[in-house]
This record gives sequence, structure tokens and C-alpha cells, in this order.
Amino acid sequence: MTIRVLIADDQEMIRSAFGMILGTQPDMEVVASVADGESAVEQARRLRPDVCLLDIRMPALDGLEATRLLAGPGVDAPLNVLIATTFDLDEYVYRALRNGACGFLLKDMSPALLIEAVRAASTGTSLISPAVTVRLLSKLAPARQAGESTVDRPLPEPLTDRELDVVKLVANGHTNDEIGAKLYVSVATVKTHLANAQRKLAVRNRVEIAAWAWRTGVVTG
Repeated sequence: MTIRVLIADDQEMIRSAFGMILGTQPDMEVVASVADGESAVEQARRLRPDVCLLDIRMPALDGLEATRLLAGPGVDAPLNVLIATTFDLDEYVYRALRNGACGFLLKDMSPALLIEAVRAASTGTSLISPAVTVRLLSKLAPARQAGESTVDRPLPEPLTDRELDVVKLVANGHTNDEIGAKLYVSVATVKTHLANAQRKLAVRNRVEIAAWAWRTGVVTG
């Protein structure tokens, strides 16, 4: 199954670079490349791509408002929107996610992370740039007093030691490829451990896995 992608960015060089990266993947096709938010909304509604890859600062209509129009609350048949921006601002992250985005990336990301994020977004799964994830979740993690319990409640099925290793690395912003290299296992094995952890924690995606790790004190910085 081919993942159809719309790219919207006011810089032609960025559109071209993203298009070249995604074009190397046999399961991806760029179906539109536009330079402003109004065109992005128009083309997205017409073409119904699997993923809309949007910049934030664009003429005519910014990416955050375009996200709201394509994926926000109350939108019939919302599309999967992935934000890619130069601007690492918490306000942008919060607004993008509130407006329905299922991913938030920084433009200095690796090609591998872009490809992973597009694949995740195509299924409606959240993926936020590791650096953004770590910063936001560490801010949201509650402060703990010495000796305070770090566990919300006992899990019905505890994580194995290796699953916990993977969860900690996810919470610290590592991609699947990086986790595999650190633990000397294949990416397929990493994905299996993540799937098991997701099931045991009863969460929807890797962002919620990371949030659990920060909230419970499994990672602290």
C-alpha cells in the first residue's frame, strides 16, 4: 500500500529535500507540493492524502490554522497532519496537537526520523521529535520528594527488564534505530518490545509510553 503525501512549505528547497527523501521509499508517493497554507488545505481536501506534511510559518494561512481546518475538532473525516518546523517553541507544539496534528518534527531531523514519522502518521499514530518530547515531558513530570513512590499503580502485567530498557530509551528521545544500536538488537525486536510495552501500559503510542515513563519516575532526566 502506497502512502500518499502532501508537502506544504514556503521554501522550495525544503519541499524539494523532503520530496527527495520520501521519494526514495518504495511505499511513499508525493502527490502534491505547495507553498502556502491555503493551497495546502485546498489540495488536501481534493486529493485526500494519507499524510499532510505542513510547515508552520507559511503565507496566506499558517500551518497551525491549516491543521485545524484539516484535522481539528469537529472536522468530518479528518486527515493525518504532520508538522515540520524550524521553530522549537512549546506554544507551537501545544497548538499543533490541540488542532489535531498527529506529529511534530524539527526540520533538522534525520531522514530516517522523517520517514518513520510519515509512516506513523499514515496510521494516525503520534510521533513527536525526540528533542521536543523529552523537553515537554520533563516539564510536565511532577516534582517528587525524596522517598516518594514512583509508580502510579502496579501493572497487571509488569514490563520485562528489556522492555523497560526500551521504554527508558524512548522516553529519552531515541529512535528505533538508535535503540537497536544501543541494545544490540534488531529494529524488529525493538518494535516487538514497544508493542508489548504499549499493550501492558494500555497506551496508544510511543509518546504516551514516554509520558508514562516520565510521570512515574522511570526516567528522571
